[in-house]
Amino acid sequence: MNKHFGVTSGSNLRCRGWRQEGLLRLLENVLAVGEDPANLVVYAALGKAARDWPSHDKIVETLMTMSDDETLVVQSGKPIGLLKTHDKAPIVIMANCNMVGQWAKADNFYELQRRNLICWGGLTAGDWQYIGSQGVIQGTYEIFVRIAERHFNNSLAGRFILTAGLGGMGGSQPLAGRMAGAVILCVEIDEERIAKRLANGYLDHRARDLDDALALVGAAKRERRATSIGVLGNAADIYETLLARGIVPDVVTDQTSAHDLIYGYVPSGRSLDEVRRMRRDDPDTLMQESRATIVRHVRAMLGFKRAGSVVFDNGNLIRTQARDSGVTDAFDIQIFTEAYLRPLFARAIGPFRWISLANDRDDIRKIDDHLLQLFPDNRILANWITLARQHVPFEGLPARIAWLGHGERTALALGVNRMVRELSLIHISE
Repeated sequence: MNKHFGVTSGSNLRCRGWRQEGLLRLLENVLAVGEDPANLVVYAALGKAARDWPSHDKIVETLMTMSDDETLVVQSGKPIGLLKTHDKAPIVIMANCNMVGQWAKADNFYELQRRNLICWGGLTAGDWQYIGSQGVIQGTYEIFVRIAERHFNNSLAGRFILTAGLGGMGGSQPLAGRMAGAVILCVEIDEERIAKRLANGYLDHRARDLDDALALVGAAKRERRATSIGVLGNAADIYETLLARGIVPDVVTDQTSAHDLIYGYVPSGRSLDEVRRMRRDDPDTLMQESRATIVRHVRAMLGFKRAGSVVFDNGNLIRTQARDSGVTDAFDIQIFTEAYLRPLFARAIGPFRWISLANDRDDIRKIDDHLLQLFPDNRILANWITLARQHVPFEGLPARIAWLGHGERTALALGVNRMVRELSLIHISE
């Protein structure tokens, strides 16, 4: 399929207004920054922007022709109706994967997906909010600096983070770890993903093998030098080996595709080619082997926890998969939201993102300047903005994300609205 996955620039409208145009540009953007846009996959093996290409094309056609007093209804990636509403109503109402109770199981999901009756939209893929690594790096960085704040006197200098997974989401871990000041070792089963992260500058080094990786980690720790290292291998195998050797990282997590036992996770002892064949010909055995490997994987993580590491689940369901496979203490590992973000949520601090729909990098730079002036006492925010300017490349539509309190979000939104209004008045006067 010859599709162009680019982003639109400038102020020319293809729709009847900016409400529709803005959503159209966001839909285009999630595919432009996605993992496998030819198959509508944005991230995590199955997180899609639309159910299929006819559905995508109908959504685009409708956005281009609908009026402000109409609302498009999208059910799990498929447009099902255009309703007459009013000009204060949402332009789009959507829901993804509304499976509840006894039906909310992997087997039902895969069967409905096979019949093209459902698609998984993830948290930001199906609703067209994903901004690529621009967002994922910040979220991972935020977790690391909160760990530093709680456990390491606000500094990860000379600290060793062990993790796995360099895919669409996990690929941001090495850069985030380095930006947080740590030495981070990332295990990855796919050589192409390691090469991609080296090429885009997110990963500093590729180790020849585990011993070489540990030598690089040791040197960086002694020098208190922030760096990122990738090593090829299966995460369960390498975690077990490190634990058996008595090597205890300061922080341990994982961002493999453990949520998906067929299309994501790769079991120990299998090559990528074997796994691709099994996805097609023997998915039941593949799921069984993936569960068995996850059991080993999580037991190693529990071993690190008992040995003194800070260990957390990074939101990929690895604890749940392990518990359902017999690891009764899997939930002794806290999930990142519970461990590090819930205290922020309790204070009304949460992620807030902004995107230049005009595809103008200067928009983001001006907002960066405004943020630094507006919140000079917010140390973590100021550090993030300063580091992001140096290290985080724009991808697709230029965007930024930061964790702000409720009053801070309001102040920023009002400030940016004033900036837009003043710029518009200048253009009108000219």
